[in-house]
Amino acid sequence: MTKMCVALLCMMAMAPLLGYAEGVKMEEKVTYGGWPNCVKLTNGQLELIATTDIGPRLIRFGFVGGQNLFKEYEKTLGKTGGSEWQNYGGHRLWHAPEEMPRTYWPDNDPVKYSFDGKTLKLVPNAETGNGIQKEMEVTMDPKANKVTILHRIINLNLWEIELAPWALSVMAPGGRAIFPQEEFRRHEDYLLPARPVVLWHYTQMADPRWTWGNKYIQLRQDPGAKTKQKIGFLNKQGWAAYALKGDLFIKQFTLDANAKYPDYGCNTETFTDWDMLEVETLGPMTKLAAGGGKVEHTEVWTLDKADVGEDEADIDSTLLPLLKK
Repeated sequence: MTKMCVALLCMMAMAPLLGYAEGVKMEEKVTYGGWPNCVKLTNGQLELIATTDIGPRLIRFGFVGGQNLFKEYEKTLGKTGGSEWQNYGGHRLWHAPEEMPRTYWPDNDPVKYSFDGKTLKLVPNAETGNGIQKEMEVTMDPKANKVTILHRIINLNLWEIELAPWALSVMAPGGRAIFPQEEFRRHEDYLLPARPVVLWHYTQMADPRWTWGNKYIQLRQDPGAKTKQKIGFLNKQGWAAYALKGDLFIKQFTLDANAKYPDYGCNTETFTDWDMLEVETLGPMTKLAAGGGKVEHTEVWTLDKADVGEDEADIDSTLLPLLKK
């Protein structure tokens, strides 16, 4: 092998790392969407923007100079204050089961933040009406297209409470969510059920946005749709994906097989309307001790350039290798 070939092979091997910054950089006081005090993290390939005028919200996630994978609502951009919950889009932390008004405590006030050179920590005001404190910690990998999001809920009440942490990513319109099915087993080989699939009163399984495949459930976001759709299920494979205009967003998470999950046993849910599609994960129902009991729920995000077709064989060949990577 010639020296030129060896050099070329070395360059090809290093190609995925080209363009990464020296470590992760944080920029403060970044104006984004009308909010003047946002914080931006970047490793030279990815960029993530968190609002600190409201939140905690991660309002942008994408490649540097590329599209935002998250939905932005024009009517709420730059908005702050008020006593009603606002849908700003982006990624947020809720607590399940969903209930009005508990779940919809407004996140319209400023957020404290700190950065230790590795992790951005976001701490909003406590939810005085619920007696809980939310926290979000964001850690971007310096040399890979990967971000780890730790969600934390702390019980400040003088009594025990029970809830589940609920991480919701509001995805930009026009894409397609992909969720894994359980592996196929013949009736002759296995008689027990595989997992719960949970429907809401407004779920319409015949809606053309759904594809109920043998290996995957797919849900398309359609800006021309007139109705809302939602399902939930117990996701034992621990991943969910969203494909949008050549970008592939994957979130991975763990399952506690011995835990009780909300909504008839769901650790993954998805919701869509004419504006957006949500890729949601949930932690187990947890009893939080009075005066500081806490629960944590972690998602690992990756972002790749990948055109993933709707055919299940194409998903197998394109998406699955990225999971292993």
